[in-house]
Parts: sequence; structure tokens; C-alpha cells
Amino acid sequence: MNAEALERQFQEAYDLYARRLFNTAYRIVGRSEDAEDVLQESFLEAFRHLPQFEGRASIGSWLHRIVVNRAVNLLRSRKLILMDTPVDIADDADTEADAMDLELQVEQIRRAAMSLPVGYRTVLTLHLFEGYDHEEIASILGIAPVSVRSQYHRARNNLLRIIRQQI
Repeated sequence: MNAEALERQFQEAYDLYARRLFNTAYRIVGRSEDAEDVLQESFLEAFRHLPQFEGRASIGSWLHRIVVNRAVNLLRSRKLILMDTPVDIADDADTEADAMDLELQVEQIRRAAMSLPVGYRTVLTLHLFEGYDHEEIASILGIAPVSVRSQYHRARNNLLRIIRQQI
């Protein structure tokens, strides 16, 4: 594949994934300016390493992993302490009203998660919204899986407390 075709495909990937990846970065770092920086730096890094992309994962998964790592590294560079994590919600909406209610619940959880300390929010985001398991999160953050589980439990309890106060 020539360089021009590769660049065109990369632009298509950007158009396809940028919004989702921005949201991922934002949920981790908590500030839109930082999320924009993470997104831009991630795509620059991906573009520089595109020739080494072997296709073992989808390009979307590859980009997602870069964004998560960059966002976590940004938090680390600020020497922030990692703390809490998320709540699992069932997605078994049978009717349109149930689906709308579920969507409102998810948005309420996302807003409440943004008020958590950054460490809790990071673990919560990686597990609840991004689908990483505790072992994967431990690897990404460089902490023990038992610490991730503990942070998840504390984050979930804090998140529930915040949501109950809003009701």
C-alpha cells in the first residue's frame, strides 16, 4: 500500500473514531482542553507508528489503547493518586420508554462520575465505560489488581452516594 492510500485510510479512521476517542480521553482526564491534547497527541503518535501497525487488532482498538495510555500518562505526569471506580448497569430495556430511561440513567452516572476524584474516575471509566477488566486496568495503571478491585468498590460506593443525593 502506498503512502497516499495509507494517509487516506488514516484520515478515514480519524473521522470515524475521533469523537469516541475524545469522549474516552475526557472521561479519564476530566477537562476538554486536556482531552483535546490527548486526542491530538494520540493521533500523531499513531500516525508516526502507522508503518509498524501489524493489524493484530482493529485500528479502532489500537487507537483506543493509545488514547487510554496517553490519558493515564497525563494523569501520572501530574502525580495524581488513583482511587475509585464504577457501577455496572443492566442494559435490558424492553420498550422505548425503558431505553430512554436507561439512557438518562447512564448520563446521570456519567455526570456523577465526573465529580469523583480523578483516580476513582479513571478506574471507573476504564471499567464501566471502556470495558476493561480489573487485570487490564491494573496493567494500564501499573498497580496491583487487588488495588483496582478496592478502588472500584470505593468508587462504586461513592458514585451511588452521589446519585442518591441527586435524587
